[in-house]
Amino acid sequence: MSKDIRIRKGLDIKLVGEAEKNTVNAIRSNVFAIKPDDFHGIVPKVIAKQGTEVKAGEPLFHSKSNEKILFPSPVSGEVVEIVRGAKRKILSFKILADKEQQYADFGAKDVNAMNGDDIKSHLLASGCWPFIKQRPYDVIANPDVAPKAIFVSGYATAPLAADYDYLLEGKENELQAAVTALSKLTDGEVHVSVGKNSNSPLSGLNNISKHTVSGPHPAGNVSVQIAKIDPINKGEVVWVVNPQDLVIMGELLLTGKFNAERTIALTGSSVKNPKYYKTTIGAEVSSMVYDSGVNDEGNIRVISGNVLTGENVKPDGNLGYYHSSITVIPEGDDYELFGWNKPIFNKISPSRALTFSWLFPKKKYDLNTNTNGEHRAFVVTGNFESVFPFDIYPLQLLKACAVNDLDAMEQLGMYEIAPEDFALTEFICVSKQPHQEIIREGLDLMLKEIG
Repeated sequence: MSKDIRIRKGLDIKLVGEAEKNTVNAIRSNVFAIKPDDFHGIVPKVIAKQGTEVKAGEPLFHSKSNEKILFPSPVSGEVVEIVRGAKRKILSFKILADKEQQYADFGAKDVNAMNGDDIKSHLLASGCWPFIKQRPYDVIANPDVAPKAIFVSGYATAPLAADYDYLLEGKENELQAAVTALSKLTDGEVHVSVGKNSNSPLSGLNNISKHTVSGPHPAGNVSVQIAKIDPINKGEVVWVVNPQDLVIMGELLLTGKFNAERTIALTGSSVKNPKYYKTTIGAEVSSMVYDSGVNDEGNIRVISGNVLTGENVKPDGNLGYYHSSITVIPEGDDYELFGWNKPIFNKISPSRALTFSWLFPKKKYDLNTNTNGEHRAFVVTGNFESVFPFDIYPLQLLKACAVNDLDAMEQLGMYEIAPEDFALTEFICVSKQPHQEIIREGLDLMLKEIG
């Protein structure tokens, strides 16, 4: 099978506000937050109660369904608050960080001398297991089910996404330790994808099967790469790991420390000086957003993640557990008179009806959060297929999820996809339907009913 993957269907959304390749240390946050909602499908059971002193790497809670899956504190300090919502649901654990950080010592390991069971036990005990997700269902991997392969996508194509080649520079030792460990957890390959013309630190690793990827977004989505390299059939499982999470896992194996440090890209048209920040998982986003300065402070949306799949965290929110970027764009609370019936030059669209973005493929746009329309029933336009590079009928699958038709969902390829794969179809949807939410609910139903 060819090692090159070329994606033709998709849409690159070029936005103003790309981060300059200049990394600075973020202002140290006083309070860090870990949100159980970042780990979809996990019901947390508290280990560190309010007032408990924890070291970085010590567990805050574990999964109710599998107490071996631990979720660690990213910093040392005191658990000052466990925030609860309706029906006492746990929304977040807040840790007041120590000035001098202390780390739990899990012991340095020689990965080459360990077997698969040793590595699995070590990753579970140290709190690194939540970095491993699985397909199907896009949830934290079940440690009791061996995957047929493991995938890492080092090619980011989302709007204003962080450049993995830049982020991973100088981290070759940690990356090698992590992929060597992962290679012992599967009988299949560890598939690593990089950009076709990139100079990625991932390219020179051992114990991997390397693939080069080119094409528009969502070519960087790992589901697209799985579909092209080793498609998922019913009963099969593959695992997925983000590149920056590999660094944390590798450092843990080499040093015995759970170091939740992360370099993120602060981007967006509302940021005066977009750049990269060295911070920690769960940090306050205000420590970076206001350090770089923002335009029109009262009219911004702060997103942890990218504009298509990220979470609206507000300026006083915290960095998501899996995110490598923070995006700040104008809030779209304005309305255009007859906006549907006049030529459009300042917005991007795959359609050529009164829109002209197709004439300027390299133009960058300053977009806001306005949906430019209201929610309505699905309109059959045939546009979804132009940005959806799977051998799947997207509209039919969305409708099957909407009516909870499990048989149709299985037959239409639900095992292969994750909510992020429908971000572009949601973006171009004239019906303004929440595609990612519909797919997430469909996956949850399948997990519950089929498992």
